[in-house]
Amino acid sequence: MNDTSSRNLRTPEIPPSKFPNPRFFAYLCRIKIRHDMLLSNLTAISPVDGRYRKVTERLADYFSEYALIRYRVRVEVEYFIALCELPLPELKGIDTTAFERLRGLYRDFSTADAERVKEIERTTNHDVKAVEYLLKEKMDALGLGACKEFVHFGLTSQDINNTAIPLSIKEALAEVCYPALAELREKLAALAAEWHAVPMLAHTHGQPASPTRLGKELMVFVERLDRQIDQLKAVAVTAKFGGATGNFNAHHVAYPAVDWIAFANRFVGNTLGLTRSQYTTQIEHYDNLAALFDALKRIDTILIDLCRDMWIYISMEYFKQRIKAGEIGSSAMPHKVNPIDFENAEGNLGIANALYEHLAGKLPVSRMQRDLTDSTVLRNVGVPVAHTLLAVASLMKGLGKVILNEEALRRDLDDNWAVVAEGIQTVLRRAGYPSPYEALKALTRTNTHITAEAIAAFIAGLDVSEEVKAELRAITPASYTGIDF
Repeated sequence: MNDTSSRNLRTPEIPPSKFPNPRFFAYLCRIKIRHDMLLSNLTAISPVDGRYRKVTERLADYFSEYALIRYRVRVEVEYFIALCELPLPELKGIDTTAFERLRGLYRDFSTADAERVKEIERTTNHDVKAVEYLLKEKMDALGLGACKEFVHFGLTSQDINNTAIPLSIKEALAEVCYPALAELREKLAALAAEWHAVPMLAHTHGQPASPTRLGKELMVFVERLDRQIDQLKAVAVTAKFGGATGNFNAHHVAYPAVDWIAFANRFVGNTLGLTRSQYTTQIEHYDNLAALFDALKRIDTILIDLCRDMWIYISMEYFKQRIKAGEIGSSAMPHKVNPIDFENAEGNLGIANALYEHLAGKLPVSRMQRDLTDSTVLRNVGVPVAHTLLAVASLMKGLGKVILNEEALRRDLDDNWAVVAEGIQTVLRRAGYPSPYEALKALTRTNTHITAEAIAAFIAGLDVSEEVKAELRAITPASYTGIDF
């Protein structure tokens, strides 16, 4: 900005008390503030559109206002083409070569087109009707003005919203979320393979427990993710398409001979790739969408569990973190490398789940035919998805930083010989030794530190064969890790 324009934006130098019109002075101040606060990464209210925009910007193609308008245009165009292909008698004469030009209206949909819709909406005060009017303008330009009244033929706004929004959700999941989750799953599986044989002290109730393998512990999360992602993908993405109250009233009265149910099933299923709900009011009943959000919440909950476990492992020094030149861990304590990636992920997952919970609980509930609460909350669908995406990105960053500290794992194993008591008493049971559990309890449950020497002395004093004693001596915290799978 040059000096002149910059000066023009400054608050007037005249003191408010001296300004001829104080109200106008206040207005100028507000104008200045608003200009300075134009939307940017620094002025965005939500961090998903500000601080974290680089990570979340891919979702703008699915959940922004521009994207919603584009998806509405897509549904309207494909519906018009489907009416031509039926065909309705009045649309028989349309050259099929026009179909690709019509599809270009959403394939090449520009921000200028979206701005035109918003301009029309300022007059109509109706966002879906504004899309209809834009398309009629476009059809005039394409030489199809004679049939433009078949745009939005027999439909209500929710026939468009309840197809456009589920379609945007389905495609966002397929094209952004599933690949991100798959990458995270593969990262966990790769680390599990790398650390497959690493023995590690397990903990139950926060106390030392039977040893395990680090690789298997990570595979727990891989399996949990696999199952829940499969369940998420199995949820049918449903749509409402049936006129004002779901009965095809307008369609049927205009063309009673047409099987409109079969038509709608083909259109929603084959053209849009969604599953049509057969019995609806004016809106989709959203039960399946609620199931989808519940499934996303379960996935996020698994990831919260992972974040907390990794945080604890880092605090126990089982993992160290790669240090990047120039980075600060703590502003006050130079030695610290904080597990901020896992903390960031946990925080974002919590926000996402709060919103998924609200969406899943709110959307299936409406008053009678419908109210506008569904429309209000559906505009926020992209927000929890963005927070989930942020969390996955932070988890990937955090997992990429961790360095295995085998010394710490060995130290904890060596300091906790009491954990082999389970294995010793089980072998003694097999050998017919009397009250083996009680014998090990007497040894280990004394609030004294159990050492390798104490275990060795206990084995030496047992009235069992040398073969059994040899078996028992082979049990160590590092070897007592169960099946290698």
